[in-house]
Amino acid sequence: MEQKETKQRLYLSILLFFVALVSVSAASVAWFTIADFTRVHSMSMEITTGINLRFDLDAHDTFDEYVKTLKFTDIAERVRRDKGYDMRTVPLEPVTTEDFEQFTFEHGDVVENDSGAYQEFILHFMATEDMLVHLTSADTDGAKDGTRVTSDNPALPQAMRIAFTVGDMTYVYAPGMGDVAAERENAVWFGLPASADMVLNDNNAMFWLKKDEDKPVKVQIWLEGTDPVCTDELRNADYSIMLRFIGTDENNNPLASERD
Repeated sequence: MEQKETKQRLYLSILLFFVALVSVSAASVAWFTIADFTRVHSMSMEITTGINLRFDLDAHDTFDEYVKTLKFTDIAERVRRDKGYDMRTVPLEPVTTEDFEQFTFEHGDVVENDSGAYQEFILHFMATEDMLVHLTSADTDGAKDGTRVTSDNPALPQAMRIAFTVGDMTYVYAPGMGDVAAERENAVWFGLPASADMVLNDNNAMFWLKKDEDKPVKVQIWLEGTDPVCTDELRNADYSIMLRFIGTDENNNPLASERD
């Protein structure tokens, strides 16, 4: 009997060892080293809010100096000038962050801000009236300009994160979340519905703008290494990012200029 119990304990120990091994493997499989051929081949940020909301890479004195559209080439050139690398040739790498100030690689090494492993730049917003700014997936008539991350690999958008930090509050768009939002400390994580189902509500509301006042917003774009889909299956995938902003009143109602 004692010999039988010893064998059972041995079998149990072996079983637990393999369970632990599988658990460690599952925990590490989410991380990968992205191949050089992975590129942001097209990033466009476009605001289609009529006459009342614009933005730019610099602060300006008057609303008319801001623009409604920024192309990837404009952003890449600013990043090259400020940080010394070219977004068009330096690929993203899987990283993670807890505070949106410091990003780390899989084993905890700190990512240098000017490495290109993740993207960071400032957008300056200005409006002609007080408004609550939302991120929206809705398209304007005849265009495919609603917020979306697209790729030839359908898993890649789920691993993407795009954060907008205003003051001490951060709003994180996670394409894989769907039409929900969750708050964690000083951050709100949210997804968006499909374009045809888009509704402006508290889930996608972000920061408040005061009339004719410039507001700087820190934008960060990264591949979340801890996401289960962030594996070697994403290697060599191209992708594009489209962002569209829209303004409402404090109750998420379209502004009068939007309805005209």
